[in-house]
Amino acid sequence: MKRVNQKAPNTVRLSRPLLITAVMIVLIVLVSFWVIHYINHIEEEKCFNRLYEEAGDLADRIETYVRSDREELELLANVIAGYEDLESEKLRNLLSSYTAVGMMSRMELLLPDDTVLVSDGTKVDASGRISFAAEAAKGAHITDRETDLTNTDQYIVRHYVPVIREGETVAMLYGVVELGRLPEEANLNPYGGQGALYIIDGETGDFLVDTWHPGETGNMWALGEREMAPGYDPEQMRQGVYNGESRYVVFVSRTAGEYLYFYYEPMAINEWRIAVSVPESVVFASASAIERAMNIFLFVELICFILYFLWMVRYVRRVTGEKQHQLEMLNYIYDVEKLLFNAHERKENIWAALEKIGSILGAESVSFWVVGSQYEPASFLWKDGAFREGRKELQEGHVAKVLAHFEKGQDTLEASHDRALEAVFTSKEREGIDNCIAVPVADMAGDICGILECCNITVKQTPVALLKNMEFSFSMFCRNLKIYTEIKKRGDRDALTGLLNRNRYERDILKLDAEERGALACVYIDVNGLHEMNNTQGHDRGDQMLRAVGDCIRTCFGMEQAYRIGGDEFIVFVAGETEAEVQRRSEAMEEALKAKGYYVSVGIQWEERFSVLADLVKAAEKKMYAAKERFYEQAPYEGRRARE
Repeated sequence: MKRVNQKAPNTVRLSRPLLITAVMIVLIVLVSFWVIHYINHIEEEKCFNRLYEEAGDLADRIETYVRSDREELELLANVIAGYEDLESEKLRNLLSSYTAVGMMSRMELLLPDDTVLVSDGTKVDASGRISFAAEAAKGAHITDRETDLTNTDQYIVRHYVPVIREGETVAMLYGVVELGRLPEEANLNPYGGQGALYIIDGETGDFLVDTWHPGETGNMWALGEREMAPGYDPEQMRQGVYNGESRYVVFVSRTAGEYLYFYYEPMAINEWRIAVSVPESVVFASASAIERAMNIFLFVELICFILYFLWMVRYVRRVTGEKQHQLEMLNYIYDVEKLLFNAHERKENIWAALEKIGSILGAESVSFWVVGSQYEPASFLWKDGAFREGRKELQEGHVAKVLAHFEKGQDTLEASHDRALEAVFTSKEREGIDNCIAVPVADMAGDICGILECCNITVKQTPVALLKNMEFSFSMFCRNLKIYTEIKKRGDRDALTGLLNRNRYERDILKLDAEERGALACVYIDVNGLHEMNNTQGHDRGDQMLRAVGDCIRTCFGMEQAYRIGGDEFIVFVAGETEAEVQRRSEAMEEALKAKGYYVSVGIQWEERFSVLADLVKAAEKKMYAAKERFYEQAPYEGRRARE
């Protein structure tokens, strides 16, 4: 009995861990299924959010294109209104010389007799297809889907503006938007090129654009009912599109044979709706990879348990550590992605992103260069907890060598020892670098738009994979930075003269007030006779005069602090120059304008150390008005021009 009692505890001690392990395996399986389900749910939510964001972004871009096209058409319509003969050779040449901008591929002119001057200069009878009376009655507008005059197999939309002469519409100018080429020409590629874009006429159901079925342009209602995912109703989808609602839908794609995640919302153009879709395989790509990895892990775990319990325990610990590291890497990548989302507006986010990467890899420095950019800043460097930014010349030096390496077709640069560094860099260029890893960042067209580099890395686990996983986020940052900088520059420039505008002036005077005091001159310029010229010779001549003044200001003073603050008023700030030098430049400008037959009144206020900028400007303005009075006292403006 004693021997039996001695063995019983051993049996219990062995069975209990086995039972606990079996229970844990079951729990792991159950939790795995739950985690997979949860991950799928998260991926689905992310997909919905991204579809919503991309649809809104695409709608905004298309509406911006339409506004820009409308402005261009109206400008050209004003020019055409000046032609007495709307069928003249000169006008035909004007139409044929149009270069595709925005969404329009060409321009055509609809005449009152229902004939059309097409882009190649020929005249086409459009009777029965286009009515001048009907289109002119609508004024400026965009049509829905129509067929082209010269290629009836091609669907287009026409963007009309009236050509008005003496209050009467004498023609209708329109730009042709070729629907089949619109996504490619306007760079409309949702979901990183993995999704599809649709533009739908909500009233008729016609597809204006359908990149899911390239080369086809059908009707949404004619497609019939689709097999929907549980919880979605095809009639609800149809009514939602017709009523201009915003909604998500999941249905089976007949083309791909899998679920298609679909989001639609109304646009501010006619009754158009914009929609974006993405296949289920793309939505759950990362989730499927995780699911496969977890299934393999469970299988290996079960085999290890059967073969050798202790080995299984050690294996589980090791794999658990790896999974934890991978999860941490995913979290790091997600954190960096969030920081870069609006880093083009919030500069501190790019620094936080680089610092985050440096902390993950234990790197001494992390750099990102915007390649080929004309915008400031183009380089961002985090090193030893400090941040630097600015222009980075790529013609020579360290960065040029990295760029040349990638331009040869290499997708990574790994130099982990002196010999590898020597193969790429000179001794001066690799000074202070023990190892470095760099990856190129490509834009939507596949061209290199940036370089991400880490130097003196201490972490040995998958640094290259981590950097490559961040390529897309940095690519979107480059794209956003470019768009943001271009929009900002356009908002700061006067369209007529190219000088800075009133908005930029209001911001800059706040900066000048806050800067250290030093010698500063305010040159206040007013154009003489602009009102008279506009009234007697037309606004085109007046605009010509203002452009000439802007050119002379730019030549004599530069354009860094030259502003057009009103119709005929300009202000230039000149820092660090003597009063005599400022006076010399001003006289040179006046003489240059006088040689062209234009006159300006100039007031200069120079102070070695000014206190209040507004007082400096007022003093210069007062001197300008005094100069203007002296100008008109010499002789009436019109009489003066007649004598000269």
